[in-house]
Formats: sequence, C-alpha cells, structure tokens
Amino acid sequence: MKAAIIVMKEQLKHFYLIKRLSAYEIKNQNKNNYLGMAWEVINPSIQILIYWFVFGALREHNKVEIVPGMEVPFINWLLGGFILWIFFYQATIQGSKSIYSRLRMLSKMNFPMSIIPNFVIFSKFYIHIFMLLIAVIIFQLTGFYMNIYYLQFIYFIFAAFCLIFSISLITSTLSTIIRDVHMFLNSTLRMGLYLSGVLWPITILNEFSPIITEILKLNPLYYLIEGYRAALFGTEWHFITHWEYSLYFWGVVIVLFLFGSMLHVKFRRHFIDYL
Repeated sequence: MKAAIIVMKEQLKHFYLIKRLSAYEIKNQNKNNYLGMAWEVINPSIQILIYWFVFGALREHNKVEIVPGMEVPFINWLLGGFILWIFFYQATIQGSKSIYSRLRMLSKMNFPMSIIPNFVIFSKFYIHIFMLLIAVIIFQLTGFYMNIYYLQFIYFIFAAFCLIFSISLITSTLSTIIRDVHMFLNSTLRMGLYLSGVLWPITILNEFSPIITEILKLNPLYYLIEGYRAALFGTEWHFITHWEYSLYFWGVVIVLFLFGSMLHVKFRRHFIDYL
C-alpha cells in the first residue's frame, strides 16, 4: 500500500511534466516520416479494413446482434471495439519497454521513474481520442447518432487508462530485469486480440460451451470493449447494468496496481545496474 501511495503522489506531482513529455514523445516517434502523425491513423485504418474483409467474409457480412432485437452492421461493431484495442495494445507494448529503452538517460533524470510508463501511455492516449472522434463521425454518417450514453466514455476512458498503467508498471519493471518479458507480452497480446471480443462475438460460443464464454468474459479488456460499444450504439449504461462486472474490473485493476507499484518501487533503484 505504501508503494502505491508513493507512485500515485509522483503522478500527481509531475502531471504537467507527463503532459509535456508525452507531446514530445509523439513528435519524436513520427519525425522521420513524410506523413508524420498521419500514420497513427493510417495504420489502424488499414488493419480495420483487413479484419473487416476477412472476418466479415467469414460471417458472410451478417449483422451482429448487440442486444435482443437490435442488429448492427459488422463494420460498425468491429470499429467500436478496435479503436479501444489498438490503444490498449500500443500503449501496453510501448509502456512495457519504456524504462529499459531509456536506461542510459536515467542517471540524467531529475524526476521519478514511475512517470516514464505514464507519459508513454499518454502519448498514445492523445491518438486514441482522435481515433475515437473519427469513429463518432463515422457512426453519425451511418445512422448511429450521438446519445446520452456517450457520457460513459469519460468513465471507460479513465478505466482503460488505469488498467494500462497498472499493467505497464509490472511489465516495464520485469522487462528491465528480463528482456524476454517484452517479447512474451507482445505474443500474448496478439493472441488476446482474438480472445477479447474485438473481431467476433464471443457469445456465439454459448452454443458449444457456456463455460468457455464466461471464462473469456473475465478478461478486463472485454468489459471495456463492451462499454465502448454500449456508448456508441446507445444501448445501456454498461457500468451500471453490469455492476458486478464493474466491481470485478476495479478489483483486478487495484490488485495489479498494488503489485506493480510494489515491484516498481522495490527494483527501480537497481535499474541502472541492468545497462
């Protein structure tokens, strides 16, 4: 608990610095590309089109039933989940290597190491907000208009950020000690794309094994994805309707954050030794 309080205080105290470093991070990542930051939108767009073509074809472009009696086009359903997935994937991957990739500059820093994963995540957060705005525009053009349920985006964006930061505290520490952790995480997340309800409705497994469906729903990312879709399609206050899952989600996040904080604070004095 003490380590978690230390990490939280460091984030609050250096919040302005986190914002400045995250803006620099975005510019630095795209400085050698002619199209610059446009690639942050182009790459996800290409992936969405590929997944829509492949999985839409497998489903014969049938609509997806999101609530009883309401079916939506597969491309809209896919977009609603993928914009969150790409944020989660990129921020988690970059966050996991954020510390060991900056080891040589650690001795010159005058700010706590715990803000390193945070400003890396923030750099992806700005792009996520832009992608979300594009998705909202597409939804308006395809007949799914803005509604009161959009307010829950504030909650789910905050929840997604907390989950990613908690995971990154753990993985950035372990990756500094054992570099293979980053590679393992990358492979695991790629597999997770197919198991988190982004590309296909996992509820179709109910016909074969309801137990497997319930196990897959334990993935915290599934909770967030369904929340995004509930907001975009205006179906429900997802975090209230599924309050038991909300409690479960925050329980997982708190455990991850406590463990990640303890791990980070314990080992960060020795990070420079891993150069």
